[in-house]
Amino acid sequence: MSDKTTTFNSSSAYVPKKGSFARSGWFETRRGRVLTPTFMPDGTRGVVKSLLPEQVAATGVQVVLANTYHLHLMPGEATVRTLGDVHGFGHWQGPILTDSGGFQVFSLSKLRKITEEGVTFKHPVTGEMRLLTPEKSIQIQLELGSDMIVAFDHLTGLDEKARAKTLEAFERTHRWLERCITEFKRLTKDTPKTERPLLFGVVQGGLDKDLRRRSLEFVQATDVDGIAIGGLSVGETRQEMHDMLDFLAPLYDPGRPRFLLGVGDPVDLRHAIERGIDMLDCVLPTRNARHATVWVRGPKGEDVKIHLTNAQYIEDTDPIDPGCDCYACASGYSKGFLRHQFKVGEPLAGSLASIHNLRYLTRICEEYR
Repeated sequence: MSDKTTTFNSSSAYVPKKGSFARSGWFETRRGRVLTPTFMPDGTRGVVKSLLPEQVAATGVQVVLANTYHLHLMPGEATVRTLGDVHGFGHWQGPILTDSGGFQVFSLSKLRKITEEGVTFKHPVTGEMRLLTPEKSIQIQLELGSDMIVAFDHLTGLDEKARAKTLEAFERTHRWLERCITEFKRLTKDTPKTERPLLFGVVQGGLDKDLRRRSLEFVQATDVDGIAIGGLSVGETRQEMHDMLDFLAPLYDPGRPRFLLGVGDPVDLRHAIERGIDMLDCVLPTRNARHATVWVRGPKGEDVKIHLTNAQYIEDTDPIDPGCDCYACASGYSKGFLRHQFKVGEPLAGSLASIHNLRYLTRICEEYR
């Protein structure tokens, strides 16, 4: 990636795949190179739930996403910093990406107030009032020590009432992005380029294609390191999301990584990668796993979701997927064993299923590289 397209980042390279917008590539972070496309599991409170860092890494995961909002509320970014920043805190030494916190505060519809300054919200446990501004979001993420950070944006839902505010959110997101960039530059001005985190600007616009195009043009005209596509997977239909990804595919800057926020179903993962997306994150693989739901390859190579608590697996001696190379399958843990452990509430079952689901999504990404 050259200085013509960015002020902050070091380097990256991408190879287009013929016949689609999919591409294989890499980009550098201060914690090392990331191969793309890549799936990033959510470590909401600094760790991927129920898994050791070594287990996460063994699935092929390169980057873990941590949640700015939750770590800010508890234990607080200063405490995380004292405990070794977000890497030492959760013992994940690879690259870490933090979101802006915007998704969580905007989801607190009855507990927050949006102004041009930022979002005032009530702490859901203590009742204390907090203000999260673009500047504060950048400050928190830098103190957490993450390697990739996301600009604070104005997110709206996609119900009829929320869609009426799409233009307002679109315009505010761009004003807030400029404030985020200013604060980022102020706080990192004395940091060598290769030691700075990467900054991603967020594209908004709901399901309005004209607004999405204009938002992407605005973000790409700034010197952010990467492009984040926000405001999808928030209640629209799958077809609506796919249509928007189709529309955006030919419009991206080829020199910067593209990150689609909050998407993790295999069908959507494949569609996004084939429309030029490089990075995706979601809680879905681990959340589904804790509820005994896993993905396997069907007889025609399709993605099939199965429920391990179904009675048909009581005496099933096969692993989740005989063709899978994850620890759970390669070690021979049977569907019958896992069904029993889920039924009696044994947490090991959720951990093994999580390992399988993370490997499943990571393997999809590897197949596109």
